[in-house]
Amino acid sequence: MTTPYEALLLLSFGGPECREDVLPFLEHVLRGKPVPRERMLEVAEHYYHFGGVSPINDQCRQLLAALSTELRTAGRHLPLYWGNRNWHPFLADTVRQMAQDGVRRALAFVPSAYSSYSGCRQYREDIERARAAVGVTAPTIDKLRPFFNHPRLIAAFTARVREALTRIPTARSVSTLLLFTAHSIPTAMANGCDYERQLRETMALIRQQVGPLAAELAFQSRSGPPSQPWLEPDVLDCLRTIHAAGRYTDVVIVPVGFMSDHMEVLYDLDYEAGQLCRDLGLHLVRAGTPGTHPEFVAMVRELIEERVEGTSPHCVGSLGPRPHVCPVDCCPAGRPAGMGQSSQGRDERRATSDE
Repeated sequence: MTTPYEALLLLSFGGPECREDVLPFLEHVLRGKPVPRERMLEVAEHYYHFGGVSPINDQCRQLLAALSTELRTAGRHLPLYWGNRNWHPFLADTVRQMAQDGVRRALAFVPSAYSSYSGCRQYREDIERARAAVGVTAPTIDKLRPFFNHPRLIAAFTARVREALTRIPTARSVSTLLLFTAHSIPTAMANGCDYERQLRETMALIRQQVGPLAAELAFQSRSGPPSQPWLEPDVLDCLRTIHAAGRYTDVVIVPVGFMSDHMEVLYDLDYEAGQLCRDLGLHLVRAGTPGTHPEFVAMVRELIEERVEGTSPHCVGSLGPRPHVCPVDCCPAGRPAGMGQSSQGRDERRATSDE
């Protein structure tokens, strides 16, 4: 079959790559939002802690290189493009380049596995805005489906968890807890999609492969006023509860909501959760994200083949595959009035996200 698609677009959030990028990046993310500058400067310190560099762009470059090899080996000759929502290379610039290169129809892969407004529908809106900015020559771009229960995603996470468990003495396995984490979203948004249900399904599928270890799900990186309810429990609160119960000596954090090492993984988990566990006397190991694990890269190829060849979707578990084409009214934003406004207090720990 001759493929109707002429390119693959990797679509990501974007992030700064040096100290000088941090403030312009945050100003771009927060444009139009009434967030006080002092709050933005506070968030900037999270990036400065890591030299002003978010890992997300380099992760995209590594994934592009791995995908190039994977597709070429499989005999699929799709040119690869990369565009970001919030930093260079900006999505509109990439779509413009695709048009100049004569691309008429492309697939888009977003490294976000779950159904939600911020993780799926918003990226489709980004694509349409970029196409509108380019004009009539812009290619049609179809986003690949969510893949939370793809067997290769489960295999990649399982491999990362098993590697993390090797850093815990076997004698302490009975007192080890798997703590799965994902980006929190407003409950109003969560009520309009299957985000939490899909997270729990992915968590259960990984546990089936790893073995009978105790596990919990927590959320991280919430933003917005404390008056607006978000999915809980917060990962730091959960760690305090785990310590207070006195049952566990070791915790393996599994960032199941993240496909690569974003700033939230480095700052919220490696730094903040790591510091808290040292203070509490809990031994913490953070499992890796899928990144460029061979199973994850092969999964992207299979998602492409599903769309190009019309093969049956690959999935495991009980929820079944998400459709290739989402309904126009799926995953509403669910934003109450005032969403995005800043307020003081630990509950608003993020003015931005590089998810």
